Amino acid sequence: MYAYIKGQFVHKSPTEVYIEDKAEVAYHIYISFNTYSKIENLNTGLLYTHLNVKEDDLSLYGFADLEEKRLFQQLISVSGIGPNTARIILSSMPPLEIRTAIVTENDVAFKKVKGVGPKTAKRLILDLKDKLKKDGGPIDMTVSTENNVSEEAFEALVALGFQKQTVRKVLSKITTGESHSVEHLIKTALSMMR
Repeated sequence: MYAYIKGQFVHKSPTEVYIEDKAEVAYHIYISFNTYSKIENLNTGLLYTHLNVKEDDLSLYGFADLEEKRLFQQLISVSGIGPNTARIILSSMPPLEIRTAIVTENDVAFKKVKGVGPKTAKRLILDLKDKLKKDGGPIDMTVSTENNVSEEAFEALVALGFQKQTVRKVLSKITTGESHSVEHLIKTALSMMR
């Protein structure tokens, strides 16, 4: 119904904005943290919108760019993913990282997203992988591979009985700026934690 809304930001927070148009009508629009980071320092602007219709509610969701809007619409097309969950996903990870995780079947990447369990992550991948490949949007294979290797090493070290915080600190020291195999990360981390 509304393609976009342009006007003055009269209220901004990491989860919502009020935009007042030239007719002095203010729209309450829900946003992701990704969008907030792009408009945080702006007084006026344009948000691409999606109107979500429920029996008892009409809600507007806004996006700084069309890529994020398209991804939001693809996310809510998955059974069990509503607009609020899609917004949490978009707030937890940049759109490029989400697309990459889905196309490369990296369900581990969704572990850090509140409200998205393993089953939901697998359903996201199953439902959207082919759509995103056909869509032809950008995918960052290097980020995904490095994250996968680091997560595998993390899980292995935690399974060996090391504390999660210690493992994260050690792995962050090892992985800065270079790509390594899982075996290399585990061996190096073990030698550093002794």
